[in-house]
Amino acid sequence: MPVDAARFSATLGQYASGVCLLTVRDGIDDVGTTVSSMMSVSADPPLVAVGLAAAGYPAEVLEEVGACALTVLAAQHAIVASRFSSAGRPSARHLLESVPWSRAAGSGAIVLDDGLTALDCRLARLVEAGDHVLALLSVEDVPVLDTAGRPLLRLRGRYVDQSGRPAAAR
Repeated sequence: MPVDAARFSATLGQYASGVCLLTVRDGIDDVGTTVSSMMSVSADPPLVAVGLAAAGYPAEVLEEVGACALTVLAAQHAIVASRFSSAGRPSARHLLESVPWSRAAGSGAIVLDDGLTALDCRLARLVEAGDHVLALLSVEDVPVLDTAGRPLLRLRGRYVDQSGRPAAAR
């Protein structure tokens, strides 16, 4: 019996996940998207994977450029996460006007200075997965690491802090 898409989404919404900002610098502009499907794949060599909408512009640019950065968002980044999950969003630099950021050394992509951590990555390959692609990323550097910060989580379609309360906005 086929699984109803709405019920499937609601079911997966019960699983709390961390929230990342994936950014790509394509020489003309910066592209970014919110990602709540990042996972560790291997420690040796260091690999992570993220899920991206197959028909989305970030996946297209990542495939073309071949490098990106991932910032693991802190609890105070709820507004940043919302901005980057909206359709028709402008350049990443415009969405981050009030947020301190810098560029990762290898990819040149934006990383948030006050994120929990950041990963500077090269694209190893894209794998088709239904209406998404899995981007397998080789981690080349970790330019930010804050072991004391509180994580931003996504649970039941909302951004929350580790206590399950709505995350502080910034």
